[in-house]
Parts: sequence; structure tokens; C-alpha cells
Amino acid sequence: MTLDEMAKNLGVSKSTVSRALSGKGRIGEATRDRIMTYAEQQGKIQQPKPPAADSTGNLGVVFPADVYENLNPYFQDCLLGICESATLMGFHVLLAVGTASDISGIQALVEKKKVDGIILTRNLDHDKAVQYLTDIGFPVGMTGQCDNKEIIQVDTDNEGAAEHLTSLLIGRGFRRFALVVEDLSYRVNRNRYDGFCTALLKNGIPREIQTFYVGTLKVDLLDSVIGDMISQKVECIICGDDVVCTRIVSRLQAEGYRIPKDIAVASLYNSSSLNCFSPQITAVNISARQMGNMVGKQMINRLRGRDYETKVIMDYEILFRKSTNRSYT
Repeated sequence: MTLDEMAKNLGVSKSTVSRALSGKGRIGEATRDRIMTYAEQQGKIQQPKPPAADSTGNLGVVFPADVYENLNPYFQDCLLGICESATLMGFHVLLAVGTASDISGIQALVEKKKVDGIILTRNLDHDKAVQYLTDIGFPVGMTGQCDNKEIIQVDTDNEGAAEHLTSLLIGRGFRRFALVVEDLSYRVNRNRYDGFCTALLKNGIPREIQTFYVGTLKVDLLDSVIGDMISQKVECIICGDDVVCTRIVSRLQAEGYRIPKDIAVASLYNSSSLNCFSPQITAVNISARQMGNMVGKQMINRLRGRDYETKVIMDYEILFRKSTNRSYT
């Protein structure tokens, strides 16, 4: 249960619920007692166990450095979910930034004993952060998947979702696609790439007539990329995520292309950043907030010696909208 849901059910503000559960801030005793009683009755919180003598009561959450450049809503929503579970369970959250080559921020949190566990919000192949944390036996979780069964993992079936969406588009008559995916060292991107290719194979659609754009999509190259898609008679662009989709749709509309009459567009990840477009964009919908909430909960349960799940796969849904509706003009 999220803070929003508790607030709605109790008829109070979310900030009031947060203050009551955290024990911080000014709030009437009667209101605090009512909120705490309700939370306990619902079984959504437990009174925290006394922390170990060396416990900090802090979780470290690691953002990739490029999140500040792209303002990616996924990471913001994920952080919100982690903070909600941490508040409910009596923990605090500290942020760090990490890159594929620089994990000094993570090392500082660990070696200065600032946190009890680390949550990674992006996982890479041959991830230095994962290697460092597991080598020293430090509790670690992630929103994503890896091969290490000791790591708490919360994710969705990105490969299956990409295959599902692509197959549905094929069922609606699309045959020539452009798949645009950025860095394939990110496992989520590779899974989506693989899911797209699997859908082509299963539906008997030739891979060789499709167009692939893999790598960083620089703004100054967008016009030439879009021109190439049009010249190759691409019917539908499938974007690897919402950030890629935002760039492409913005440029298509600036150049006067009509979606979906001239070219259809879909995204393998939905976010609030896509809500500004008309027509609305067909997308795979996954709740990053729920993923963050779940990984935070499992990590704190582990730190407190309670039962926890090492791997949780969250549901997704396909939102079919007018950006892939050929009858829409």
C-alpha cells in the first residue's frame, strides 16, 4: 500500500501520513494514533526491530550519471517508490551517482559506513558496482536482473513485453519497422532488442527488411535518421524507451510528419513524459514506482533478518493508443 492510498483511505494528506509513520514533523497525537492503527491493521507496516549496534538505518540508492542530463522519469519514480517503503519501515535514503567506470560514490557510502545496503537502479554487463559489492559481501539489490542469485532483483519481463508489443503491431498489419535502442551494454535494452527480434522470427517477418539504430541518438543527427526511415518506407518506429521516443516524436512533429498517417510510433517504456503528445503514444506500461517500492521493501526485510524474496517479476501492460492506429488521421 502506498502513501497515496493510505492518505485517500484515511481522508488526510500524504504528507500527514508520512509524518505519522516516520515520527517526524508536527502532527496531532490523535491523528498519528489513527494512522498508525490503520497501518498496523492492514498489515502494511510492522514496528521496526531495534537496529543492530552498527546499523545506520540508511539505504544507499545509486543513480546513473546521465539521469541528470535526460531527466528520465523512470529513475525519479523508482526513487519515490524506494522512499515510500523506507519511510514505512523506518529507514532513510542516501543518494549516490555511479557510472560504468566510476564507482567512487558507491565506495564512499560503503567504506565510510553510511549505509546498510545499496540499491542499484540500472545494471550493466560486467558491472563494476555489482562486482565490488558482492566481493565484499555487502547487501545489494537492483531494479533489473543479473545472474547473481545473491542480489535482490525486481524487474519486469522486458524481453517478453517487447515481443508482445511487436507481435501485436504485426497483427495489425505492420511489416517494416525501425527499432531504435541506445546502449546495449544496459541489459534492459538488450532484452528489448532480443524480444523484438524474437517477434519477427515467430511471425515470419524477414529481419533483413527491418531498420536498426543502436547507440546514442544525438539530437543533431535526428533529421538524417528520420529521413533514412522515411526513405526506407518504415511503417512503424519502435523506440527502446520513453527518452528515445520523446526525441523522435518531437522531431517528427517539428518536421511536419503526421503520426500515424505518415509513420506510426510506439515505445517499449511508458512514462509521464509521453503524455504531452497528441496522438497518445502506444507503449509498454510498467510502474517504476511499484518496482522501487518492492526492491526497497525486500532489501529492508533482508537487513532486518526477515523473510524476503530475492527475485520479483512485476506485471506490465500494453497501452494501445492512436499513434499506431492506421485509421486515425
